Amino acid sequence: MTISEIKTKYKELEENLSKPEIISDREKASKLAKEHAVLKKAYTLICEIEKLDENISGNEEIIKSETNSELGKMAQEELSELQKIKEKLEKELHEELNPADPNDKKSVIVEIRAGAGGDEGALFTAELFRMYLRFAEKMNWKTEVLSSSEIGIGGYKEIIFSVEGLGAYGYLKYEAGTHRVQRVPETEKQGRVHTSTSTVIVLPEAEEIDVKIEPSDIRIDTFCSSGPGGQSVNTTYSAIRITHIPTGLIASCQDQKSQHQNKEKAMQILRSRLLAKIEEEKSAKNSQERKDQIGRGDRSDKIRTYNFPQSRITDHRANKSWHNIDEIMSGGIEEMINDIKLELNKK
Repeated sequence: MTISEIKTKYKELEENLSKPEIISDREKASKLAKEHAVLKKAYTLICEIEKLDENISGNEEIIKSETNSELGKMAQEELSELQKIKEKLEKELHEELNPADPNDKKSVIVEIRAGAGGDEGALFTAELFRMYLRFAEKMNWKTEVLSSSEIGIGGYKEIIFSVEGLGAYGYLKYEAGTHRVQRVPETEKQGRVHTSTSTVIVLPEAEEIDVKIEPSDIRIDTFCSSGPGGQSVNTTYSAIRITHIPTGLIASCQDQKSQHQNKEKAMQILRSRLLAKIEEEKSAKNSQERKDQIGRGDRSDKIRTYNFPQSRITDHRANKSWHNIDEIMSGGIEEMINDIKLELNKK
């Protein structure tokens, strides 16, 4: 979009979002609000640059008419500062309009699975889940559990959840991979340090306009939801498993109250997995992306190590450590992600 088109579209969205007929249509209002949020930063930068242009023109006029005066010298100094600011804002606007990854602004679906370490791996999966929930709260993002497989002691074999918010993928994509934890488990009486892992997959959320799934291409199976230990959660066949026949991809959901809700969430997961598969197949490089994210879940296959006895977190991609493990596990991961992003962009 051109600058003129962005300004026109943004003002049009602002006007539409205040109309009663739009406000009463929840689905349409949500869609327009997302478009508005995506354009907001670019529109703000454009307005700031236009205001700077006015100030720059004013200073240039003063310099022409007051060449050797004190006022002219002051205008020249201010002009230099304004031009530096404008250059910085124009660079930001260029990056905003031409992102390195078009998915960075999207919401995400996060899948966390226990790897090595048995129950301890499942407990660590639950802790990672809580860490991301708290981070999402700090960022004012909305989260929702789509599917989970819980063990009796409070851990998860697997948990899948959505994070809805502008720029969620741009942050959370750096969390994809195998996370290794080193600590003394609560169940360990001899005080020995154990090593366990959890794998994290981060998928940009796909909407219906991103991926078209034909009804004839899917098979839907229903089954009874089950909880820890296989105990029946309900006696109706409300859990849903959807198989995408052409690709063999499977998505299931049993955490919602009705079969309709479970079907909706399973389709949400399936669309995102299918979008990831489509994007992977576009090039040889991208074809390894999901495999790289999943890894094998082995102790040696890691992106980050959480060492609780030493209160240290080390990211092996950035080759950097942080010593505030309690703060990070409480959702304070923004600074760490920014450091990792900075290091990876140098490579």
